[in-house]
Amino acid sequence: MAHDPLHTSPPGPEEHLADENELLRRFARSRDPVVMEEIVRRFMPFARSLALRYRGGTEQVEDLVQVANLGLVQAIERFDPMRGTAFKSFAAPTILGELKRHFRDRVWNLRLPRGLQERILKVENAIAELTGELERPPTIRELAANLGMNETEILEAFEALQSRRTLSFDQPVTVVGTSDEGTVGDQVGSEDVRYEGVEDRAAVESSMPGLTEREVKALRLRFVDDLTQSEIAERIGCSQVHVSRILRGALQRLRESANAEPEL
Repeated sequence: MAHDPLHTSPPGPEEHLADENELLRRFARSRDPVVMEEIVRRFMPFARSLALRYRGGTEQVEDLVQVANLGLVQAIERFDPMRGTAFKSFAAPTILGELKRHFRDRVWNLRLPRGLQERILKVENAIAELTGELERPPTIRELAANLGMNETEILEAFEALQSRRTLSFDQPVTVVGTSDEGTVGDQVGSEDVRYEGVEDRAAVESSMPGLTEREVKALRLRFVDDLTQSEIAERIGCSQVHVSRILRGALQRLRESANAEPEL
């Protein structure tokens, strides 16, 4: 009878009795699907515990567990027992990376150029792989060397990774430095302290045509250029006393003109 490649016999007694490290070494040598099945069975609770970190959202728990199990299988296939790394330390970044990709593919608020999307995927895959190999997060330089990119391209991918999702203005947050609750929208923008002066500025501008050219120049030099009366006197060719009279008279007419405007 022809062998069915899709059919595998259940794990035998030797698989059930062997410890995890022995099973991992055996699978690395033989790639036996029966051994793979037993390894997956033993580490499924570990994968599930990682998936449960993401519960509480819109995704069903069992869907998350399925994604985590897929990451577990990928980790088993790539694991090299000869490196001396603990399997869980190697597998955790791969499983978490698969869960993050699951959410990324479902929640991508900002559409990025396809080339940049592909670069982000490569960087995320490299992070998961190198974290397992190095037993620590890789540096920018190590990622660039691994992917054959320059460091600027890696940094751009990180920036896009952070910017591709948007926050709701209604999302609750805690105000920094206090225990007060608020929303993202409450922290956007700030009060313009010059807003109250808009009407006054409009009233002054409407009164400017009633002043002489010298008065307008003196006011600009004093209140825009912040010159002293002595400096203004040198500019317009008169004494400091005369500058004082010009400014006082101009301001007086501006006040009278502004006060004469009808109430809104």
